[in-house]
Order: sequence, then C-alpha cells, then structure tokens
Amino acid sequence: MPRARPHHKINLALQGGGAHGAFTWGVLDRLLEDGSLDIGWVSGTSAGAVNAVALAAGLAAGGREGARAKLREVWEAVHKAGVPDLLRLNPLLYGLTNSHTMAQVASLWSPYDFNPLGFDPLRKLLEEKIDFAKVRADSPVELLIAATEVSTGRSRNFRRAEMTVDAVLASSCLPTLHRTVEIDGSAYWDGGFSKNPDLVTLALESPVPDTLLVQINPLFRHGVPTGAREIAGAVNRLTFNAPLLRDVELIETARKATRSRLVPARGPFAPLVRHRFHMIEAGRYTASLPDESKLKPDLGLLTYLYSAGRTQTHKWLGRTLASIGKRETVDLARHFLAGEGSVGEDDGSAADGRDHDGAAVAGAATGSPGKSTRSL
Repeated sequence: MPRARPHHKINLALQGGGAHGAFTWGVLDRLLEDGSLDIGWVSGTSAGAVNAVALAAGLAAGGREGARAKLREVWEAVHKAGVPDLLRLNPLLYGLTNSHTMAQVASLWSPYDFNPLGFDPLRKLLEEKIDFAKVRADSPVELLIAATEVSTGRSRNFRRAEMTVDAVLASSCLPTLHRTVEIDGSAYWDGGFSKNPDLVTLALESPVPDTLLVQINPLFRHGVPTGAREIAGAVNRLTFNAPLLRDVELIETARKATRSRLVPARGPFAPLVRHRFHMIEAGRYTASLPDESKLKPDLGLLTYLYSAGRTQTHKWLGRTLASIGKRETVDLARHFLAGEGSVGEDDGSAADGRDHDGAAVAGAATGSPGKSTRSL
C-alpha cells in the first residue's frame, strides 16, 4: 500500500505586480492540483489581492477544483478586458491602447481628467466573477487584503468578514491611472505603497506557522536606467519592493534580538520569530520583461507567466514539501538584506533557513537587518 504523502497547512503571501500576477495564478493552480498542502491565511496586495479573492471564492463554491476554475475564469476575463471600457467609450482615447501610451497619458492627465465618469472595468469584472457575499460567509481561508490610507500612508488590512469589491479595488488603485477608492469615509490607494504583501501580520496572527511568499517583482536589475521610461520603471520597482524589505528587516531584527536575549523568547514577537517562511519567486521571468507589460494583459504574456508559475511550483514542491512544518527553506536575511537575491536564483531554496524554534542552523545567514484594466 503506498505511503500517504505529508499533508500540512500553509499561509500564502501574494505580491502585487499587475499582469505579472499571472505567475501567481500558475503557482496557485499547481498547489491546488497537487493537493498536498491546505491553505490557511492569504495575504495579498494588488494583483495578489485579485488572486486571493478568486482563490477564496473558488474554494468556498467548489473546493480545490472550484478554485482552479475560478482563477482561470478571472484571468481569462482580465485578458478579454485588456482594452478598458473607458477607452472604448471615449473616442479621444480609443487609439491609446498600448501600455506605453497609457503611461504617457497618466503622466500628463489625472484619472479625473481622462476618466471623468469613473469607468472601471476591473470593478465590472470582479462583480461578475466573484461572489463576495459567499466569500464573507463561507470562505475556508482568512484574507488580509492590504490597501494604503491616502491621508496617513498607513496600511489597512481588509479581512474576510469585511471583504467587498471596493476592498480589492482599493488594494489595486494606482492613483495615476485610477480614481481614489473611498471606504467608510477614508480614501485608499494601492496597497503596494505600504504592504506588498503583509508578512508581519500574517506571521503574528495566523495559527498556521508556515508561509509561502510568492514574489513577483525582481529585487534588482542590472545597469543604471537613463531613459525616462527606464527611470520610471525603476522608481516603480523600488517603491513597491520597499514595504516587503521593511517587513523582512523587522522579522530579522526580532529574530536577532531574541537570539541575543534582548527580548524575551516568549514575548509578543515570539510567533514572528518562530514563523517559517518559504518562497517561490518570478524574478528570473519578470526581470527581462518591459515595465509597461504590467499594464497590458496580453494573452501570450499571461500564458507564459502562468506556465512559469506552474513550473517553478512543481520544482518547489519536489524540493521543499518535506520541510513544511519542520524548517524554513528561504534565508530571508541573505536573500533580501544581504544583496544575494538575484534574478537567476532559484527561489531562494538553497538556504535551509531556520528550525521550528527560529534558532539559527548551519548555513543560516548572519547578515544584519540594516492594460490597463487596472494595475492588477
């Protein structure tokens, strides 16, 4: 009789990245197909938020296969909505359908100028494809959907019980392209300005002690940008990677303080110290793509990244599944803080990370913390 495969729960932390979020779709599809891991909590920002609510809606309605079908349905709808409704309805803007031209428009006009009626194809798509009432009532996974409060710059996490289409739109609201989303009297922009995604809340509050981070954006690109488009792309990459780096710095500072006995091992940060992180990254695929491709959900691009996500997850499962519930498999300090993460590195999996108590093990780093349908 064949031996049963290990079965554990794992949280998901899903980074934003526009149309590049199709990589995460591939990751989720392969995880659901494999069936070895149950999903605990899901933290998502921007494209990660769209993937998170599609996952939750599918699981609530039809289990794993329902989630796979819902993710495909949503991403196929994203592709079909590649030329946004506001352009179809505005003759002046109809010809501006390539992402580079849209970026130029955004640099000259605000969304209140070029979209005065507030048409939003992502709202229409989500309202048609996601049953938010069922997500709130029946989703088997908790959600942390990050958005940034405009007045303070602070992050707000929208939870499963309060999940609405506006929460997802707030998480994916780039203010140069989309009108500000207001919820309960507060204005919100893209969650990537403050959490991309939120690792700290996930580690502190989730009862599941393992989290898989799906990293979409490359940590660095070779060369110095000199052209206007390249500089804008670099600013975007640095801006939306900064919150993730801050979370990793906080996690590693807490771990270092605990090891040096500066803070009690059983204090409020104990869950953060002990939490085990794992990672699948898309950098080797997304680093070579033009920055404006995030705004244009071309079918070829979506298919390429979806397949890449499935491939990387298949490798990750074969290499890492036995470690879930036992040890961390990505060295956060080395990958994010010591400058050793690279576009060619294979998901940070070479590091054995930490054991289940958060103590350093052999090989652990000693580095100090130091389309526009919408930007999915």
